[in-house]
Amino acid sequence: MVLAHGSSTSFPVATVATIGLAAVAVVVYCAAAHRRHREARGWNHWRTASFLAGMVILAVAVGPATAPGFGSHMLGHLLIGMFAPLAIVLSAPVTLLLRSGPPQVGRFVGRILRSSPAHLVTNPIVLLVANIGGLAALYFSPLFAISQRSDIVHTAIHIHFFVVGYLFAWLIAGPDPGPGRPGVRVRLVVLGVAIAGHAVIAQLLYAGAFVAVDAPADEIRAGGTLMYYWGDIAEILLALALLLTWRPDHRQTHRPIRPRRSSGISAPAPRLDGAAAAG
Repeated sequence: MVLAHGSSTSFPVATVATIGLAAVAVVVYCAAAHRRHREARGWNHWRTASFLAGMVILAVAVGPATAPGFGSHMLGHLLIGMFAPLAIVLSAPVTLLLRSGPPQVGRFVGRILRSSPAHLVTNPIVLLVANIGGLAALYFSPLFAISQRSDIVHTAIHIHFFVVGYLFAWLIAGPDPGPGRPGVRVRLVVLGVAIAGHAVIAQLLYAGAFVAVDAPADEIRAGGTLMYYWGDIAEILLALALLLTWRPDHRQTHRPIRPRRSSGISAPAPRLDGAAAAG
């Protein structure tokens, strides 16, 4: 639907490769999840179902277009840039990898997550610019026309939207470990800015203002409508995921206890629990 060009029966190399990688990922994830489920800690079946749903959505998004036109493109963009990333993020693939791999893998992943590039690409401002700015560049510049003529550019654009969508979903509600993430209030503000940005772009598409897409006006309006309403659904699901995965911070600030002069015995130093020590 997204990566396919030409006739509805054609399967470009990028489409075949993406579906093949998705199939391999499903096999690997399900095998690891089955092993973890047999352990005492277990593995939540809902996470496995979420991963399968994300891969199915991704396969549909990269398959041949069921109908030509800008509306079909927009639907594919929403699937590959918002719905599939959210479902995959909620499946906690990094946590499963850390629990399934040897210690060397855990140390390697930890170094990546603590690296400066990881902190940069998960910065809220960077993600907002990449998300909203990427949409604006695609629809209000010649980039869309270029992508229609070049399979490489077309594929690169949608890889960008998938990666940004995944990182944004993790930033807001991802259960996996990662670089330092802001508090819930900041995440809600970031989500609100993203919702507003998507709404503005959708309304500009519907109005045909500043649009650099070579398509009939009714198709562009249909695409803007899809972005407005389906985008809202994806963002509501993301906000719901944040509420369901949020845990209040019960850490307390421990004040040193002064020894009683009358007894002459010093009180023991307060012991930090695991949550406080980790913080």
